[in-house]
Amino acid sequence: MATRVITFFNNKGGVGKTTTVYHVAWMLSQLGVRTLAFDLDPQSNLTSMFLTNERLEDIYESNAPITILDAITPIVNGDQAVPVHIERITDNLGLILGNLALSTFEDTLSDAWLKCLNGEIYSFRITSIFKTIIDESVIRFDADVVLVDVGPNLGAINRAITISSDYIIMPVASDLFSIQGIKNLGTTLNLWKKQWQQRKDLKPQQLTVRIPENYSNPIGYIVMQYSAKESRPVKSYLKWAERIPRIFAQYVLNLDVLNVNSTEADPNCIALLKHYRSLAPMSMEVHKPIFLLKPGDGAIGAHVYAVQKSYDDFKLLATKILERCL
Repeated sequence: MATRVITFFNNKGGVGKTTTVYHVAWMLSQLGVRTLAFDLDPQSNLTSMFLTNERLEDIYESNAPITILDAITPIVNGDQAVPVHIERITDNLGLILGNLALSTFEDTLSDAWLKCLNGEIYSFRITSIFKTIIDESVIRFDADVVLVDVGPNLGAINRAITISSDYIIMPVASDLFSIQGIKNLGTTLNLWKKQWQQRKDLKPQQLTVRIPENYSNPIGYIVMQYSAKESRPVKSYLKWAERIPRIFAQYVLNLDVLNVNSTEADPNCIALLKHYRSLAPMSMEVHKPIFLLKPGDGAIGAHVYAVQKSYDDFKLLATKILERCL
């Protein structure tokens, strides 16, 4: 089976996107799925979740050339591509490290996007840069799944990543701005696909690198961090939660009619993830997913049940994601 490249993307920040990528990556690896996590958000929060402070200091204070930017720079300079460093978290889990300076690459990508319309080889090579890096690292790690974390914006970096992805998952919250984020992102994803298809038709024959296929298929959304009451979101969330199915169908899937009136009944809703509250800071402190916390980490008393429940929740989520990405 071909490796699946799945990008977690929302125009609205602060919805728990990075935390979800982190936990899904860990769970997939626990299930025996060889997983690569790519930190392509210039904020590099995914990297800091995986690595200890000591390891982070070793990497960034020594300027060790092992982040995603160190694989991008040679290609931008017209040199031979350099294999990206894969940080081995476990036998089944690898991490491509982020870099705060990745945002400086935005202008180069924007310029290349425009010049692809002229059929320029270099511009196609730059626009395809994330596909080039992903493909090479997948072969080296023998990955089954690639999970990509991106920043909450509609810039050139995210455009290049999106067209290089097979699937898109939208983590969303039940609030006004998250609804607006779904509208913005859905409209933009459809525009990017049309624009890249237009450019693909202008691909120069002499180009030797593989260009993105432009699948970027939205497979659903995850409602994040809701408080639960009798297995349903509390009333304060319902006003916005009930709008998500229609907005997602209309703006992301281009469907005019969707005969569902709740997120729970919506086939496009992959999961409703609870806010695990006090488990989150424990997880951050010991650099473990919440479902692997032990009594020695502070998960005692009522936390023990919460840890067990979180394992079941994320196992179900990871399984559903795999099923949708066949």
